[in-house]
Amino acid sequence: MPTTLVNPPDTSASGLTLLTDPRALDALEAMSPAELDALPFGVIAMAPDGTVVAYNRTEADSARLSPSRVIGQHFFRSVAPCTNNALIAGRFEGEPVLDTTLDYVFTLRMLPTPVRLRLLRHPGAQRMYMLVERRGRDGA
Repeated sequence: MPTTLVNPPDTSASGLTLLTDPRALDALEAMSPAELDALPFGVIAMAPDGTVVAYNRTEADSARLSPSRVIGQHFFRSVAPCTNNALIAGRFEGEPVLDTTLDYVFTLRMLPTPVRLRLLRHPGAQRMYMLVERRGRDGA
């Protein structure tokens, strides 16, 4: 089970520390839907089987997919099949403890979109998370 945060990550600086803070999973688990929506990067929360249970406003706006269309769907099969591969879905399925960041390119329903992803999973957490930071075409 995730530890209780004594000193939660500082998200006042645009929430960007959650993209790197080792305590991000705990902080995300404690956030309300409104707090997730206020983050300046995409947040996709999934049940352990890959079903989307939360989809924040930033990700909805960037991907042009409404939360009502995405929540309840299997993320890797129905929402973003471009992530149904060993790099993304395979990591969530095969690694019970996961905290990794990688550069990736989303290709579904949009022009190729460079992103930096943070994949988070822990056996004690209720959800697993994909954090999405859109990158410039030059990767910056």
